[in-house]
Amino acid sequence: MRNPLAEKVVELKPSGIRKFFDLVSEMNDPDVISLGVGEPDFDTPWHIRDEGIYSLEKGRTFYTSNSGLKELRQEICRYLKRKQGLEYDPIHEVLVTVGGSEAIDIGLRALVNPGDEVLIPQPSYVSYEPCAILAGATPVIINLKGENEFRLTAQELEDAITEKTKVLILPFPNNPTGAIMEQKDLEEIAEVVAKHDLFVLSDEIYAELTYKEKHVSIASIPGMWERTILINGFSKAYAMTGWRLGFACGPKAIIEQMTKIHQFCIMCAPTTSQYAAVDALKNGDEDIAQMRMSYNQRRRFLLNAFKEMGLECFEPYGAFYVFPCIKEFGMTSEEFAGRFLEEEKVAAVPGTAFGDSGEGYLRISYAYSLEKLRVAMDRMARFVKKLREEQKK
Repeated sequence: MRNPLAEKVVELKPSGIRKFFDLVSEMNDPDVISLGVGEPDFDTPWHIRDEGIYSLEKGRTFYTSNSGLKELRQEICRYLKRKQGLEYDPIHEVLVTVGGSEAIDIGLRALVNPGDEVLIPQPSYVSYEPCAILAGATPVIINLKGENEFRLTAQELEDAITEKTKVLILPFPNNPTGAIMEQKDLEEIAEVVAKHDLFVLSDEIYAELTYKEKHVSIASIPGMWERTILINGFSKAYAMTGWRLGFACGPKAIIEQMTKIHQFCIMCAPTTSQYAAVDALKNGDEDIAQMRMSYNQRRRFLLNAFKEMGLECFEPYGAFYVFPCIKEFGMTSEEFAGRFLEEEKVAAVPGTAFGDSGEGYLRISYAYSLEKLRVAMDRMARFVKKLREEQKK
């Protein structure tokens, strides 16, 4: 029998996050505290759930248009105008997707030809590289640096560009580092992008979760709107992970082709989720503000805990992750995370799950209660102290 499998799929590396959490599930220990899942610990706000329930009671279980409910696309446009000053046509320049992940996948498939290079700053979300490969592109990794607070610099971008480069993925606010890009950072990146005639796939799923200043989209920088696919969704800001709803906005010519792929592969995003999302955009600002305030409290608690431990950690201003440095202990991130889980029963994700430049770091999510975080940090302080004592021997 011939090999039934596609080589490029077989060659994809499994997610480093999944590999680690398989170990956690195998332990089956109720004392384990997991700080690794990138999912809000809040319930979806009741008024949003209620709208979903109402849509079911009214029998709204039909397909929507391929692009999504017209009312939802209109609300997305109002939202982006209100939040970012961005203007999109709800008919031709907005596509509702099954989470932001689908938008990343079909965005790359619509943009690249075989052999085109896609620039991927890392550490970053685990799906970018495999999606680029599945689209037939060649992923080119830009290793971000801790001394730059894991921001992408114009020089790093310039150094990575070749005549085959077509797309830059811009993953900010960043998972796993919590890094952000400010206006001045984006202006410098935009100059390089325009100079080399590139396109940008900007993953802004954490746009509402920033703690220093309001998020700025690269699409708002002069000359960038026509070069950018803006991707966002409802999972993080509205605690709607299981509703599986995202969206992409961009120039008509690109969105039309993304919609074609979406049409053949998906048909449409979940109808119930779309009705709920309309209410989220109309009435969810206060919910976001309350969740953001809680996340910020937890963020400050963790930074203070690391300071008391003497553990180096730059201050992240976005998302709900911290990325402490564990290089002083002379072990790999995977070794550190493995021992931390085994000896203290706390699960965190090795930085290398998000790229080689994550070596020497640990991703800790603060999408957990303060009570759970306090217990975990007590255990981490004990573990760090033990490791330092071992080094002295």
